[in-house]
Order: sequence, then C-alpha cells, then structure tokens
Amino acid sequence: MNLNPVTLKKLKRFKSIKRGYYSFIIFSALVLLALLAELIVNSRALIVSHGGQLYFPTYGDVIPGQQFGLDYQYETNYRQLKARFAEEGKGDWVLLPPVPWNPYEQDFKQDSYPPYAPSLAERHFLGTDTSGRDVLARLIYGFRIAIGFAFIVLVASYVIGVSIGCMMGFLGGRFDLILQRFIEIWSQVPFLYVIMILVSLAKPNFGLFAFINVLFGWMGITWYMRTLTYKERARDYVMAARAQGATTKRIIFNHILPNTLVMIVTLAPFAVVGNISTLTALDYLGFGLAPPTPSWGELLSQGINNLDAIWIVSSVVAAVSLVLIMVSFIGEAIREAFDPRKFTRYQ
Repeated sequence: MNLNPVTLKKLKRFKSIKRGYYSFIIFSALVLLALLAELIVNSRALIVSHGGQLYFPTYGDVIPGQQFGLDYQYETNYRQLKARFAEEGKGDWVLLPPVPWNPYEQDFKQDSYPPYAPSLAERHFLGTDTSGRDVLARLIYGFRIAIGFAFIVLVASYVIGVSIGCMMGFLGGRFDLILQRFIEIWSQVPFLYVIMILVSLAKPNFGLFAFINVLFGWMGITWYMRTLTYKERARDYVMAARAQGATTKRIIFNHILPNTLVMIVTLAPFAVVGNISTLTALDYLGFGLAPPTPSWGELLSQGINNLDAIWIVSSVVAAVSLVLIMVSFIGEAIREAFDPRKFTRYQ
C-alpha cells in the first residue's frame, strides 16, 4: 500500500506518541474482544464431543438436551452436561468459554439472594448483579452495544454533517444563510426532552436511540467543515478544477474534502467518547435501552443503589473510565500527529 509521504510522516508521529499509540492498540483489542464475545463469555459450549460426533453450539442452532441423552427438549444446559459427561467417564467432553454465562442468564442460590460476590469456583469473576446475572458478561456485551452505537452514530452524523457543511461553505449565499438559521433553531431543541417524549410514546430500542442521536449529532461537525470549505474554495486548485469543467460535487468531494480530512480525523475520537457517554447516561437515568439489555448505565445505577456490593460499581466505573481515557488519549495523539501547522500540503 503506497501512502503519501506526508501521511507516512503523520503515522510515524502518531506512533511516537506512546500513550496514544498503545491506547489505540489496547482499544482495538477490546473492540475485537467484544465482536468475538460469544467465544469468551457465553452459556453455550464452544465444542461438544458426544458419541464420536462434534457439535459447535456457539454460532449454530439451538440443540435440545435430548440430542445428548438428557430428558428434556429445550436448549441444553452445557454446564450441567459437562458435569454429567465427567461423571459418566465415557470419553465425551464439553469445551466451555472461560466465562460460561450469558448476559441474560440468572444464577440463584438456595438460602441467599443476589447480588453474589465474585467467585472463581462458579466462574463469576466479577460477581453478579442484583438479578443474579454475571457482571463480567454484562460489561463485555454492554461494551459491544455501546461501541457499536458510538460508531454507527459517528458515521451517520459525520456523513450528514460533513456533506452539509461542505455545501454551505462552497455554495454560500442564500443556501448558507437559510441552513445557518435552521441549525441555530434546531440546536436549541432540548435533547433530553425529546428522548423523554419519544421513550414514552414508543418502546426504546437501539435503532430509536441511534436515530435520535444522529438527528441532533450532525450539527457539531457542520460548522467546522463550513469554515474550512469556505477557506479552501479560494485556493488555486479549486479554481483550476472549475476551469477544467469539474462539477460542484466533484470539486467538493474529490478536491476540497481530502484537504479538510484533518478536522474529521481529529474530532472523531472525541465524538466516540461523547456517544458512549450519552448512551451510558441515558441508561443510568432510565431513559435508555429497555431491560434486560446489557448496559453500562444500568449496571452503574445498580451499583449506586447497592454500595454494599462494591464489585458492581467498581467494575463498571473502572470499565467506563478505562475506555473513555483510552479514546481521549487516542484523540489527543491524532490531533498532535495530524496538526496542519506541522504537516501541510501547501508549499
């Protein structure tokens, strides 16, 4: 892959900023971990060997217990199946994930009520919440939902905001004036009130919250792109493209946009932080995703209301803080590495 020498200098500068570079590596590993969460945190077995045949339940169909010689037709409890195979000693075996619990599964004990403290023997490494669900499982799956939400909202908001901002800066005139007034009015609409109204009218779900956040989140980048495009349109390369008969669309997206990407790259990590914080805050306030969806905000609310179960609040606070700090470090490193005052495309 042949990269521009200026781009190579920027990447080299990014790698030299150690806390941002290592944060990027760790954060990427966490995202990959979340995408493959079923292989690490799941109540379904990874592999089952029974009667000389291998089964892969994790990403397959539901396998009833009757398939393995059990006396029920609903989905197999693989933890019990593993214990039964060990007792029978017929050579059958079950390979479970390191955390053999899913984020919705409840684990209750006789003569005691959840939340239960962390236990290595029962594989509840961070204990359970007030409903008996594994905290680590809900943290990992909650992170997957939060980071998916953040990236979806980021991409959608930036596609809309960058496009409108570039057109405002390039076309100017009445088009720019009308959109400025519209954005000023729309930005004054109280976001939280809109969330409260819509949640009361419709069942809260991932798509609804993504749509609402995109509806209010595209305006921030618009002003930056408008200003940069307004400045870029006076450059010689834009005049040359016009002289050669390039269309407005081609000039904006093929010529001006590549020279303003530094702003998008710089602001994107901080937008991810904002999106994660927004979803966590809404879930904490009770206006977020419907239970029992795994959520950091819902775990945080449980932890605050049950301070005697210190493992709940400490786990979620540590996870939220770690992710937000890493993304902030990444953003700072990108901003420093892509600083246009240090690397410029103009001679």
